[in-house]
Amino acid sequence: MAETFEGYCVKCKDKRHYQGEVRVSDSGRRMARGTCPVCGITINRILGKA
Repeated sequence: MAETFEGYCVKCKDKRHYQGEVRVSDSGRRMARGTCPVCGITINRILGKA
């Protein structure tokens, strides 16, 4: 299920709102992963431990 998050796009150098999914990394942290609506690169945001 896609949720809306705010993250920093490294290519645009600006904060963007993007649609993403919550995933759990190998280290046990929750991450919001999605695509920048302007340039199309992947944005990751660490949310906290699961």
